[in-house]
Amino acid sequence: MKKIILSFGLILMFILKINAEELSPFISCGTVSGDIKTVKESIKTKLKAKGFTITGGYYVENKGNFFVITFTNKDLQSTCLKVKDRGILAANLRIGLTKKGDKVEVTALNPKYMFVGYLGSNYDTHKAILTKVDNSVKAVLKQINPKYTYFGGKVEFSKLKKYHYMFGMPYFSDPVELKEFDSFEKAVETIKNNLAAKKGNTRMVYKLVYKTSKVAVFGVALHDKTTGEAKFLPIIGEKHLAAMPYEIVVIGKTATMLHGRYRFALYWPELTMGEFQKIMSTPGNVEDTLKGLTE
Repeated sequence: MKKIILSFGLILMFILKINAEELSPFISCGTVSGDIKTVKESIKTKLKAKGFTITGGYYVENKGNFFVITFTNKDLQSTCLKVKDRGILAANLRIGLTKKGDKVEVTALNPKYMFVGYLGSNYDTHKAILTKVDNSVKAVLKQINPKYTYFGGKVEFSKLKKYHYMFGMPYFSDPVELKEFDSFEKAVETIKNNLAAKKGNTRMVYKLVYKTSKVAVFGVALHDKTTGEAKFLPIIGEKHLAAMPYEIVVIGKTATMLHGRYRFALYWPELTMGEFQKIMSTPGNVEDTLKGLTE
């Protein structure tokens, strides 16, 4: 009898394992003919037709062959604002473009992956709206390639809700505090002015500011050649460029950022510890750069 029970238990575990949903961080639409300028304008038109607003875009690594488009919509913003613990970080979606000869490779950050990683159990609460947004993005991607594929590793849905790379590594709920200001308005003004001045060789990619909620998020291009994107992306994988830009989020009077050892691990889950060791200084470098924008 014990053997039967044990066998049944093992079979059940096997079935649950097979049925466990796994998500990948990125989507590939293959390549399309044209240059980055032509392709990005075509994609922007498709996004707008689906009700999205373009929030920004920039040349990643400050190179002409890498570009990221950032976008959002009203439903996504209002939903993310309901998640008080930095949920607004999930409000900006991304599509990456990489020039390859006379073609452009189109990739995208998988919306559902980001929603689950950043919103955690709140994803279930707002699943209907988030699924609608996810489907709208993928409808645009299908116009580029009906047979798009996923890449970048796989993480089980349940683990992604409380993602961390390994024991001792930070979670989403372990942000880095950059600075506490006297007011929300002072925080936004300081960061905006420093980005306008390109302090630390940064650029503002996008900003979403909600004065009534006292919430803001800034997408920041890291263009320093020795510590920024041009330093770490070639090491860990430029195909994941749609993970960029990095963000500063302001909630009330406090400016924070996601810990680098959480954020890089989230979007490069396949990397080995040995590969992460090659960018050991990067989380600290990013922290120093973003902290500089709050001073």
